[in-house]
Amino acid sequence: MSIKLGLQIPNFSYGTGVEQLFPTVIAQAREAEAAGFDSVFLMDHFYQLPGLGTPDQPMLEAYTALGALATATERVQLGTLVTGNTYRNPTLLAKAITTLDVISHGRAVLGIGTGWYELEHESLGFEFGTFTERFKKLDEALQIILPMLKGERPTFTGRYYRTKEAMAEPRWRDHIPLMIGGSGEKKTIPMAAKYFDHLNLIAGFDQLSHKLGVVRARCEEIGRDPATLETSMLVVAIIDENVSGDLIPDDYKQSSVWGSPEQVVDQIKTKVLDAGVDGVILSPVTNLNGYQPGGITAVAELLKPLVYA
Repeated sequence: MSIKLGLQIPNFSYGTGVEQLFPTVIAQAREAEAAGFDSVFLMDHFYQLPGLGTPDQPMLEAYTALGALATATERVQLGTLVTGNTYRNPTLLAKAITTLDVISHGRAVLGIGTGWYELEHESLGFEFGTFTERFKKLDEALQIILPMLKGERPTFTGRYYRTKEAMAEPRWRDHIPLMIGGSGEKKTIPMAAKYFDHLNLIAGFDQLSHKLGVVRARCEEIGRDPATLETSMLVVAIIDENVSGDLIPDDYKQSSVWGSPEQVVDQIKTKVLDAGVDGVILSPVTNLNGYQPGGITAVAELLKPLVYA
């Protein structure tokens, strides 16, 4: 597994009718694949997120859409950034991800996190609970999901979940790459060190060096080589030479890049890669002027020599 250059599709508001919505998603995924991106991710949400739009803006269910993308692409890895554990029983999630792996011929990535968007939980009837409870749920879920992905049949009785010889067949392979998103130093990073292949850091540019130091320390405490826990950062990108920093809200300046492809790549190099992060997952803004082909290709051509060096 290697996620050095990924694309996240964060919204489906393209200024088109619904009949052109998914063809536009396919077009983005195919452009990313042709440009040399190694992975394509969707958000696992049912309503659009604050900051990106209103809750009623278009949002596709992630695993249904990923299954369709698996038949429209050939090479890129496919996953969510990241799955909300609270939205599915762990056995259902294990079944969904192994199915995606079969459909895609071994290209699935299991991104997973605790879940955080309270409005979705309240509106759709998912139990939200406290921050601590959601982490305990995720820990229990992993004790079910990880054995199932290996072909084992776990019997488990916990506070939140129970199984009896649970199985997921068919499977394409015995290990599906595991990604967690976040940067919490008490819970997320230790969990990443214990279970995961990849940590997608949700942090500001100015925090990256410190967070990577915590990653190294938590790995070393349990005897893991820190180099085996790959890292990336999700970076919002406005690929438009006419956009200046004055137009970017202060809340987003620590996780966003903007300008021409050359300016975007220069910012990624100095703010992300030079800090020691292994890769970048680009989240291009498309809800301003719709999907504009060519932008992510231009960025990829400049970024590939840096991330795959």
